Amino acid sequence: MPARTREELFVLVLSHLRQGTERTATILEELGDAAQNPEVKEALHARAFVTTNILAKLDEAFKQIGQKPVKLTGRLHDVFVEDFRRELAEIESPEGKRLFVLARAHQLINLRTGEYLVLIAAADAAGYHGVGVLLESCLADTLAFIERNRFLIRNILEARVAAAKSA
Repeated sequence: MPARTREELFVLVLSHLRQGTERTATILEELGDAAQNPEVKEALHARAFVTTNILAKLDEAFKQIGQKPVKLTGRLHDVFVEDFRRELAEIESPEGKRLFVLARAHQLINLRTGEYLVLIAAADAAGYHGVGVLLESCLADTLAFIERNRFLIRNILEARVAAAKSA
């Protein structure tokens, strides 16, 4: 879809965010299964669950601007998953796998964060104040996950340091 106006560009980027969010939920489920750690799996599955609420907010944003998401053909997520599977297969350590999974989840979620920041500014500039509120709420959920992810990474690394000190 060519974007000739600011509104068309906004719909295009919002559509990209929605499609990416939907795909991210599926990827997080796979990452959680691959982590082979109950704590990491639980956190990633919970994030996938929260994504259903985020999708409802994004659908409401489209409703508020009187538009529908456009269909996109982006391969970013497919390439991400292909690379993830290949790289994960090369890691032998369970601890290394957990850290790798959390690193990739962090990377994926940071893509969403950037999209939210741009769309919030664009919504404000276009006078879509209700849409801005919805997007801010989605961003808050995303930032909460980033903090939870950091906590898990810290716990894994602290356990590793403690084990090394006691050995």
